Amino acid sequence: MNTKTKRRMVAVTGVIVIVLIVVLAVVGGNSAAKTVTVSEAVALQGDNKIQVTGNVAENSFDIEGDTLTFKIYDAESDPAASRLLDVRYDGGVSATFGNDVTAICTGKKGADGVLVCSELVTKCPSKYENAEGSLSVADLLGYGDSVFDKPVKVSGVMKTGTLAGVDAAQRFVLVDPESGAELPVKYDGALSDETGEGTHVVLTGSIGSTGAFTATVVALEG
Repeated sequence: MNTKTKRRMVAVTGVIVIVLIVVLAVVGGNSAAKTVTVSEAVALQGDNKIQVTGNVAENSFDIEGDTLTFKIYDAESDPAASRLLDVRYDGGVSATFGNDVTAICTGKKGADGVLVCSELVTKCPSKYENAEGSLSVADLLGYGDSVFDKPVKVSGVMKTGTLAGVDAAQRFVLVDPESGAELPVKYDGALSDETGEGTHVVLTGSIGSTGAFTATVVALEG
């Protein structure tokens, strides 16, 4: 290989290296998300990629197919006084999603002010409740209409294959491990990652005339 050819190869290699550095810099710059608060995200202009963490405002979510829309607020502020950020996510909804769940949202704001998420991570602290003093599913059902719409505590196991999303008419079925009696449960709150099918749980809420139990608290038995 003569000197002229070597020089050409060195020059071409140098150009390729420079192009790769530029491409990586551009890609890296585009993929890096700036961390902002909910209030900062609401006021932010432009289409920069951001990551914002907030709690889902109560009953602000709507689900159509795989598209989830909701509002988040700064968990460290008063929900009633906090600024709300509209969020949209097209990646489906996890079974743990619900009211007041902590949502880590990464994406870009559209011209309409909605944060369109490319990534959504939800977190909910685990709650534990002692089952002492709680009714079994069989005992609760045995009381009949005398306990309708009255606050009670009931314990049991989440039946395998019944856990659904927050938009479902029935979130899961609570089963009595001894008698096998079953109780359909409605719940629109968030569930911790530790809560799942086959888990022993303690519920606070009330049973209605339809036979469904509307839970206000779902806690792990502990």
